[in-house]
Amino acid sequence: MKDLLLLTPPFTQLNTPYPATAYLKGFLNTKNKSAFQMDLGIEVILELFSKQGMQNIFNQATKVPSRTLETSQNLQRIYSLREEYIKTIAAVIKFLQGKNQTLARQICSGNFLPQAARFEQLDDMEWAFGSMGMQDKAKHLATLYLEDLSDFIIECIDENFGFSRYAERLGRSANSFDEMYAYLQKETTYIDTITLKILEEKLNKVQPKLVCISVPFPGNLYSAFRIAQFIKKHYPNTKIAMGGGFPNTELRDLKDKRVFEFFDFITLDDGELPIELLLEAVCHTELVEVPLKRTFLLENNEVVYKNNSTQPDYKQSQVGTPDYSDLLLDKYISVIEIANPMHSLWSDGRWNKLTMAHGCYWGKCTFCDISLDYIKVYEPIAAKLLVDRMEELIAQTGENGFHFVDEAAPPALMRELALEILRRNLAVTWWTNIRFEKSFTSDLCVLLKASGCIAVSGGLEVASDRLLALIKKGVTVEQVAQVTSNFTESGIMVHAYLMYGYPTQTIKETVDSLEMVRQLFELGVIQSGFWHQFAMTAHSPVGLFPEAFGVIPELNEISFANNDIQFKDKTGINHDKFSFGLKKSLFNYMHGIGFEYELQDWFDFKIPKTTIPADFIITSLEKEQLLSTKPSAKIIWLGGKPKTEIFSKYKKGHSWEMMQLSFHSNTGKIEIAVEKEKGEWLAAILDTLSVTNQKGQTFAQLKADFETQFDDFELFWYSKPMVTLRDFGLLTV
Repeated sequence: MKDLLLLTPPFTQLNTPYPATAYLKGFLNTKNKSAFQMDLGIEVILELFSKQGMQNIFNQATKVPSRTLETSQNLQRIYSLREEYIKTIAAVIKFLQGKNQTLARQICSGNFLPQAARFEQLDDMEWAFGSMGMQDKAKHLATLYLEDLSDFIIECIDENFGFSRYAERLGRSANSFDEMYAYLQKETTYIDTITLKILEEKLNKVQPKLVCISVPFPGNLYSAFRIAQFIKKHYPNTKIAMGGGFPNTELRDLKDKRVFEFFDFITLDDGELPIELLLEAVCHTELVEVPLKRTFLLENNEVVYKNNSTQPDYKQSQVGTPDYSDLLLDKYISVIEIANPMHSLWSDGRWNKLTMAHGCYWGKCTFCDISLDYIKVYEPIAAKLLVDRMEELIAQTGENGFHFVDEAAPPALMRELALEILRRNLAVTWWTNIRFEKSFTSDLCVLLKASGCIAVSGGLEVASDRLLALIKKGVTVEQVAQVTSNFTESGIMVHAYLMYGYPTQTIKETVDSLEMVRQLFELGVIQSGFWHQFAMTAHSPVGLFPEAFGVIPELNEISFANNDIQFKDKTGINHDKFSFGLKKSLFNYMHGIGFEYELQDWFDFKIPKTTIPADFIITSLEKEQLLSTKPSAKIIWLGGKPKTEIFSKYKKGHSWEMMQLSFHSNTGKIEIAVEKEKGEWLAAILDTLSVTNQKGQTFAQLKADFETQFDDFELFWYSKPMVTLRDFGLLTV
């Protein structure tokens, strides 16, 4: 028995738990309050995609109107092959859980898996996956197999089904609760029955006094309400709270009393203190006696918002390490849906989720919800504490992979994190979201790579300097090109978020943005990307001050959700029509083809010619970098101790002693030669500059030390041998 049950409703991710409940459980551990957590999403998927689950699906399909099966050849094919699906499903799921790796050869043989419509894309995709290893290719084929079954479920069983969302339409821009409420009065769906059966078993085991449901996305909302409805009916003494990303952004203007037929409380923003106070109220005292934090509830038949606790929110150093216990970590499944390298990180492999800093250190982008605390309140975590938490999670989960889920990870903190990882000699893999700012020098990128960073994603948004300034992005296209090149050259994959349809954007600017993107991919400085159309949100500067951005909002009465706002751009341009061409071109660019096509070839309507010079990006990359170093910059040596050898050099009757220093790395070896005395100084100083040295030295300290014995440190620092050494791991960060 536990007082508290933390719950994520279906569906979010297949490969790794959404971290909200683990964050809260970790915090509650610091308060010695026990809680149980579960991810209903993965538990429902595993029930559905099992031998018995598949048998039930095909049995259920015969109960729908016969015309559903009769009118679709694809559905007929899947149903005809039902015994093959039932036979293979357990082995495929086990393979995707990483427990049956030898099955990859069977899957890749071509006749093991039953194949329906999703496999028709294989001929088109073979060139994209041709260089894949057998395990990855098998994962992709197994994913297509599951997607065929998903199509069958949607058509024959439950139209709302989706692997990473369920009934998402009901949660999107639902200014009124009417449609959701009406849907909840209907009979439970087939997926609902599975969900509620698993939930009931857990409720009977845990017997919680308070159930906290985390709703990160619109695609979790319907299931959250259905779960709450079930608990209200069958466990009337159990209190229910909702929190998470969806209410934080969408339910800030909540007025509809009917919501509280399902939930007792809805909390906003950081959940630690609100949940602690609710738990205290539910378990130990009368509710009226306890001050609450950022909590909606129903009092005297009216929706009220209570924020009367004077207790401050907890600092990030106080919230503890996320705790993934109770979750079925060994049962998540890795899938590879499409040939997008960054998307494969989202869906393939299990990642421990951590945050380097609460909020965003930049906090100016005009399309972003910068008025809300999750962006506005910036608080970084000390690098040593971060790595302490990483080590705790490795011990707890057995996984060395980390996804830092920051809005934008701060470069200075990324540097300190990398140094701390290297000092502790940890072997980890990590990735995060960034801003493409000039702080990411070539040397910093090399350091990040050495610490285990494999990928970054960042917003290029609209690849136009005028619009980047309007967005207040704080970068230029030229700067993005240089920074992405630095990451790529260090071996870190780069994903760019791309935007079209920003207020006042002209057709010409959309075309010019595409040309910038074409050049970035052709030069290989970006490897992955995704176009999305601008959406105006209620809590962004554009949403708060639409007139300043030339848009006219279509305002509705708000009684339930309020985030996405429909609007008219005063330019009158229909940006929707660009969607297909932008995405088709990007798909080709990501796979190294189509660069020679005219931009017009991607669109079936007339577009203006670009005026961006064909060499704009390469010219940006070829600009000479200034040979100057900040005195406060840290000098770090990533290599080991050199092997030294003294030899004599002769010229015009003169001889002098030189020192050769030989260095080995995992992938190569270099040799440099300098004057003997300077070589002795260098060999000694490299030990103090080693990344394992806690103190290190700044450029100014190094210069001062050198000039106690020799003249002109800059002449030595920028000499050919030292340039060679700096390329080998002597970094200025």
